[in-house]
Amino acid sequence: MSSEILKAIRLLNFINPTKVQEQVMPVVLEQKDIIIKSQTGSGKTAAFGIPICELVDWDQNKPQALVLTPTRELAIQVKEDIFNIGRFKRIKVASIYGKSPFYYQEKELKQKTHIVVGTPGRLIDHVEKGTLDTSNIKYLVIDEADEMLNMGFIEQIETIITSLPQERVTILLSATMPQDIKTLCSQYMNNPEYVEIEEENSTVDRIDQERYQVDEIDKINLLRDITIVENPDSCMVFCNTKIKVDEVYDELLSLDYTCAKIHGGMEQRDRLRVMNDFKQSYFRYLVATDVAARGIDIEDISLVINYDIPQDRESYVHRIGRTGRVNKIGKAITFVTQAEDKFLNDIHAYIRKEIPVKRRPNEETVKNAEQDFREKMNTIPVLKETKGAQLSTEIMKIHVNAGKKTKMRPVDIVGTICNIKGMTAADIGIINILDVSTYVEILNNKGEMVFEELQSIPIKGRLRKVSRVDR
Repeated sequence: MSSEILKAIRLLNFINPTKVQEQVMPVVLEQKDIIIKSQTGSGKTAAFGIPICELVDWDQNKPQALVLTPTRELAIQVKEDIFNIGRFKRIKVASIYGKSPFYYQEKELKQKTHIVVGTPGRLIDHVEKGTLDTSNIKYLVIDEADEMLNMGFIEQIETIITSLPQERVTILLSATMPQDIKTLCSQYMNNPEYVEIEEENSTVDRIDQERYQVDEIDKINLLRDITIVENPDSCMVFCNTKIKVDEVYDELLSLDYTCAKIHGGMEQRDRLRVMNDFKQSYFRYLVATDVAARGIDIEDISLVINYDIPQDRESYVHRIGRTGRVNKIGKAITFVTQAEDKFLNDIHAYIRKEIPVKRRPNEETVKNAEQDFREKMNTIPVLKETKGAQLSTEIMKIHVNAGKKTKMRPVDIVGTICNIKGMTAADIGIINILDVSTYVEILNNKGEMVFEELQSIPIKGRLRKVSRVDR
């Protein structure tokens, strides 16, 4: 493993590999096809992200790896994870998804790009318009394959696969293995190895699960009582519809809860901002549809509440899997109305155990817990570091007030910076050249020195305005 990848892994606090990482990484490094059946929250992204970052050739300009994900949120998260792993190797990663301007994605893909992460529909748009060159793809990752199938993406996946070189490594990850996924594997994979990770403590086993029988009209009162008694540091409340999310969110706001909401009807930038703020603990309660149930990695969620019981049994496991991540203990509570017993029975059959029914906390119990609840609600949470914060401690990002319109090229930036005493190409990270701006990462704690020097050194024949970029 290269020193650049090892350094990133160390700063990302990857100390001991998870089971899936232990078994998958050597196979990918040997460039063999592999099928991975593994629970959510098992460290799968690093299992393929680390070896792919190791294998890609930095000098090549065309994309070498393509990662398919079912949702925009997951595409953004996987992009960030891979970007962090490849940070010191200067791996350029693009995330491509719908409801985001095509023009900006096209401009990003025109630059040197090593790895592309995206959702099937938008990836096909780029392939068909010729803005994504797949002729040099050596590694294909199909992430959350069973969810892609549920969302009707199987034909789109096949369309993408047929645009790729036949000589490639294919990696497929899925929590379940329905027949359509097996057919896909047999058609498009070359003698794949099969890895099934049976977690010592499965998602279902490591999460304390409870249910409450309740009338629909009384759910909001029960939610209030439960959250007061449980008093979680962070909590996700899942509803089945956008309308219900809005209703529950408004009710919690009126009760002075620190909360936010997320659903598919929101603008992508708002969804992204909410998820990032929740990850950093700016608020304690997130009301969400299943858009936030699948594959989204948020550490230390202490409680998941199914305000509406999911009508799809697999969604139940993915929802409750937001707590109890990677062998941590979690807790999940599900509200069930009389008309929903068929969904409950389906979940019981799927998880092979019965969720115990609990008696609603009485008025005295709620009253006794209220002071502690209010104290916590009025206490500003300790903000968590974002993933990769440690990576950034010795990196400074600077902005140069010039770009493509003034014919700025990476070689101009590298040449100028390498002429500064004590600087080498190894101290320059990712360079991103836009129309009228250029962003450059300076590594190895040399950012301040470079920033000062560039105030008086011309770039491409003239002095440029150079400023620090806030993280």
